[in-house]
Amino acid sequence: MTDFTMKTDSDGVAIITWDVPDKSMNVMRTDALLELDACITSALADDAVKGIVITSGKKDFAGGMDLNALAEMKNSAGDDPARGLFDGIMQMHGLLRKIELAGMDFKSKKGGKPIAAALPGTAAGIGLELPLATHRIFAANNPKAKIGLPEIMIGIFPGAGGTTRLTRKLGAMGASPFLLEGKMLSPEKAQKAGLIDEVADDPVAAAKAWVLSAKDSDLVKPWDAKGYKMPGGTPYHPAGFMTFVGASAMVHGKTQGAIPGAKALLSAVYEGALVPFDTALKVEARWFTNILMNPSSSAMIRSLFLNKEALEKGAVRPKGVPDQKVKKIGVLGAGMMGSGITLVSAMAGMEVVLIDRDDETAERGKSYTASYMDKGIKRGKATEEKKAAALAQITATADLSALKGCDLIIEAVFEDPAVKAEMTKKVEAVIGEDCIFASNTSTLPITELAKASKRPEQFIGIHFFSPVEKMFLVEIIKGKQTGPRAVAKALDYVRQIRKTPIVVNDARFFYCNRCIIPYVNEGARMLTEGVAPALIDHAARQLGFPVGPLQLTDETSIDLGAKIARATKAAMGNAYPASPVDDLLFWMEEKGRLGRKAKAGFFDYDEAGKRQGYWKGVEDKYPRAEQQPSLQEVQDRLMFAQVLEAVRALEEGVLEDIREGDVGAILAWGFAPATGGPFSWLDIIGAPYAAERCDELTAKYGERFTTPALLREMAEKGQSFYTRFAPEGAAAA
Repeated sequence: MTDFTMKTDSDGVAIITWDVPDKSMNVMRTDALLELDACITSALADDAVKGIVITSGKKDFAGGMDLNALAEMKNSAGDDPARGLFDGIMQMHGLLRKIELAGMDFKSKKGGKPIAAALPGTAAGIGLELPLATHRIFAANNPKAKIGLPEIMIGIFPGAGGTTRLTRKLGAMGASPFLLEGKMLSPEKAQKAGLIDEVADDPVAAAKAWVLSAKDSDLVKPWDAKGYKMPGGTPYHPAGFMTFVGASAMVHGKTQGAIPGAKALLSAVYEGALVPFDTALKVEARWFTNILMNPSSSAMIRSLFLNKEALEKGAVRPKGVPDQKVKKIGVLGAGMMGSGITLVSAMAGMEVVLIDRDDETAERGKSYTASYMDKGIKRGKATEEKKAAALAQITATADLSALKGCDLIIEAVFEDPAVKAEMTKKVEAVIGEDCIFASNTSTLPITELAKASKRPEQFIGIHFFSPVEKMFLVEIIKGKQTGPRAVAKALDYVRQIRKTPIVVNDARFFYCNRCIIPYVNEGARMLTEGVAPALIDHAARQLGFPVGPLQLTDETSIDLGAKIARATKAAMGNAYPASPVDDLLFWMEEKGRLGRKAKAGFFDYDEAGKRQGYWKGVEDKYPRAEQQPSLQEVQDRLMFAQVLEAVRALEEGVLEDIREGDVGAILAWGFAPATGGPFSWLDIIGAPYAAERCDELTAKYGERFTTPALLREMAEKGQSFYTRFAPEGAAAA
């Protein structure tokens, strides 16, 4: 079985077809590179071949590199993995350069054979880097296709010549949205942006026609032509100088230096622009090797690609449960959460019944979908037809009888156990016996809520994050009596709405909020100690968090934090740990400083709700300490406050799979992505050091930093989480 096959038509055009036998989408494997090389070599040597078209046997062209191929390069080199990676990458460069030069005499630029790429659908990563090495790229008129270089999204950058070629093709400024932001475009937009050359109804036929009419001059890439100048200028060109200064500022402004891949990419572009093309490919290969050797890169690839993909494909789905695809869903409560759940369900093609206390309120919830679609229409992301189709899926009513025939109910009413219990009983009197009932709650234990149900084995938690349509993660919570069909139904539903699920066992605050709360509390606690608020928030952002703990508290609302504190204290009684954080939150609440929604919180805001700086009133109550802690000290407190809760969640069985702990942390609250998540971060710094640092923090700041028994044991044995807890057959190593 081969990935690449070649057939020469009677007109002399060799068609090389990429079709990986055991994959739904093509990915580049180590052996496949050798097969492609053999096809190209054979075609260039065959006098009967006038030109070459490279295409796909699948509906898409390619999804990128098989990351196991990079691991093979690394592992094959024994004690010198960097050399193995560099040599393997340079072999890829050699193959793509062979395609680019196509047998021509380099001095005269004549005698080459035209090579075109025909893309039937999506082309990502090396799926675009390979076409960029051909002489002309044709893409199918397929609006669902996406074309681009998304590598930066998982912590690396295009390392098979894509960085060098795209920079020379579009200039540093023109290439930046695709290299630094990983933007993916439809074929039509990709053509306008200069990523591809033509859009055609039949890209293979169009490519063949071009190949048969191409001249020698059509084969010469701009960077191989005499007198080539980079668009926008090189770093020491007056215009180029400003571009690179601006790019550096932009990268550091957006990443705070926390994402190594972005900095390495910028270095490869900058240094590559100063040297000839073939030397630039070596520069790119060296920086790509550098980033692949960085443990941060490996952790990001594992969590944001391998583990995320595994969870989305059902890695934790109960075995033996038949398909539980949702056809008709009932959403109880037309508030912000219920409206968002209705929106994503309708857009996924489900029939949705949105229930609230009266028809008018329910209709307001339905209007959320209309407003969302209107915004999409203005941005060219949606059409009136798509809007009409989505709205046609939604029935907004106060009549519970409309829920008949639903196979899933998601309750999103007021966070009060009595209110939820009453709604559960009313709805169960209407729905069928096979219907799964889910509660969207962020704090209330599912096992307790299930007591109101006649069928607790069919009762489950489905915790969405706000805003529903923008957040990628959904936390599924199993109560003590929740059965496997309910879990499968929840997972299949989350897959339908194209979000990433994690499944956890029932416990106070479940997993995500259990870790988020210590993060915001540690930031607030430092504020009461006199630590400068800017130091607290900026320390977090320099770790890679999207916002610091104080800003996050303002965004989620201070009164919510106060409410959670009171409810937790009531539930725990004397076991509740007293904290100066509570005093701070209650004081802020009394003053009406409830956060962004009140235009007054830890920050001052203007009338439009824009932050104007930290509120000086906090320092009047909690004077700033003359001696400020180091940046490292603040960062360690913020990090360990979260990761220790993650370890305790694993220790207590709330988490059953460390992949879910890492992926969930990054997607739910933006846990430092460059670390790969809490467990990956602990593996990077090592359990022995982590335990030692916890002991230091405990002695200085208190028992909340006590080393969990599991971490202590792992430190003594020199173990890592991804060796001890890697699921069988999982792509997690």
